Amino acid sequence: MVINGRELSASLKAQMAAQVVELTKQYGRAPHLVVILVGEDPGSVSYVTGKSKAADEVGIRNTTLRRDASISEQELLDLIAELNADDTVDGILVQLPLPKHIDEDKVIAAIAVEKDVDGFHPLNVARLWLKQSCVLPCTPKGIIKLLKSADIEISGKEAVVIGRSNIVGLPVAKLLTDENATVTVAHSRTRNLAEVTRRADILVVAIGKERFVTADMIKPGAVVIDVGVNRDSRNGKLCGDVDFETCEPVASYITKVPGGVGPMTICCLMENTIECFVKRMNR
Repeated sequence: MVINGRELSASLKAQMAAQVVELTKQYGRAPHLVVILVGEDPGSVSYVTGKSKAADEVGIRNTTLRRDASISEQELLDLIAELNADDTVDGILVQLPLPKHIDEDKVIAAIAVEKDVDGFHPLNVARLWLKQSCVLPCTPKGIIKLLKSADIEISGKEAVVIGRSNIVGLPVAKLLTDENATVTVAHSRTRNLAEVTRRADILVVAIGKERFVTADMIKPGAVVIDVGVNRDSRNGKLCGDVDFETCEPVASYITKVPGGVGPMTICCLMENTIECFVKRMNR
């Protein structure tokens, strides 16, 4: 069975749209998300367009601030400081990656933690690992929602995550652990990787290599979540980190690229924006 992220995100966005109508009545305005886009990276432009479209669907006020790739680090930090101080802004997102002359860690840490809708601020990361209330990073949050939407039991299951990035691999491993899975984090240096992945009841793949996971790496009946977004070297189309055609017959549940995790990432960004808005209005 293919877990359809597009269908689930459409259903959740419809619920959020109704929620935003009520929140606007209650607080006199809608939540406001500001996205900063530096440069013209085609992937980043596409992501930001998708975020803006989703915000419009949900009724979230959204502003995209475009800046040239030549912007200095200090100018970007000054812009973030202005948005931090602006009481009409509830969420701030700086689209990554940034040009090489800008320190991404410094930029992420400059965003006010209560407006960090990506969940990347060091304090949000610390709170996640300390099991405290925090803004969850969007992709890991979306993965858990996908699993639960298909009534997949996580508790007691063996999960393997391929990839150890701060954005996906490590936080999704933590969220799966919090759901009582037994989690192994594998990566490019893992020895006998296929032996490790074949143990997995739930396999999350976020390694950034096209069609990296093949059918022989999957335990029959496993749940496979493909986080990768790559250009297929054979035809130029989008593809995932999992060779979908060969793996689908082996897996019990699997996500496609596109249409799986991606729509849920943007959906969870909308949810995080609403959460940040409500917390700020009730402080």
